[in-house]
Amino acid sequence: MHDSSEALFSALADPVRREILNVLSEGPANVTSLAGAFPISRPAISRHLRRLKNAGLVELRSANRKDVYQLCPEALVPLDQWLARYRRFWSRRLAELADRFEGA
Repeated sequence: MHDSSEALFSALADPVRREILNVLSEGPANVTSLAGAFPISRPAISRHLRRLKNAGLVELRSANRKDVYQLCPEALVPLDQWLARYRRFWSRRLAELADRFEGA
């Protein structure tokens, strides 16, 4: 795994960061609104956002003189590619299981 994939998987390893991505999948948000959705401090949210930004999963932009974070879904492509192998495995296994039940 190369450095960018390592940063991606490392960033996604934390449940708070995954939930931040879920929130941002609904639209851009600033740190204050994100912090209101979690039982942790605003500085802690900022640290999580910095980690997500370093992994390329979110970007910071200015909107109406406020800094907002938005999801960068294209950064999840390597994860999707990695999971594809396992999707094929489980699809094949589930098809075999369905065949056994139908044949029983």
